[in-house]
Amino acid sequence: MPARMSPIVETKPELIASTSLQVQTRGTGFIDITSSAVNFIGQARADDGILLIYLRHTSASLAIQENADPDVQTDLIAALDRLAPENAPWIHDVEGPDDMPAHVKAMLNGVSLHIPVVDGRLGLGTWQGIYLVEHKTGGEVRRRFLAITLFGSRHRSRS
Repeated sequence: MPARMSPIVETKPELIASTSLQVQTRGTGFIDITSSAVNFIGQARADDGILLIYLRHTSASLAIQENADPDVQTDLIAALDRLAPENAPWIHDVEGPDDMPAHVKAMLNGVSLHIPVVDGRLGLGTWQGIYLVEHKTGGEVRRRFLAITLFGSRHRSRS
């Protein structure tokens, strides 16, 4: 079956809203930030547009991934560890043996996402969530900073 496109909807962007988000992490793992994005869209009263999320770090990353089965996150961490193991012969080790692998993993995942906003809702798929992925190991608390910007419109009245 050939691809089918829905009718094109045109709006004039009239809204640019931004905020910052601080997330505390404690070792390698996925931190779900979907609810923060949803709350921001609601507070901005956006109807349609694009949400841009940017992470201001080089040893953590952002991902849109499955939010139903936590085994997916476990397997993804294991896969990233195989791609960039701590025990590889890295030259950069000033910040410890986990630092260079964290940089590689962040480069693979990326530090920015753009997500459609449609009718005031994130345009994510049924099983998708937005995650900050911490790549540094160890139990110390890290503060990660994100910039969130929405470019959009308000074309419907809301009560």
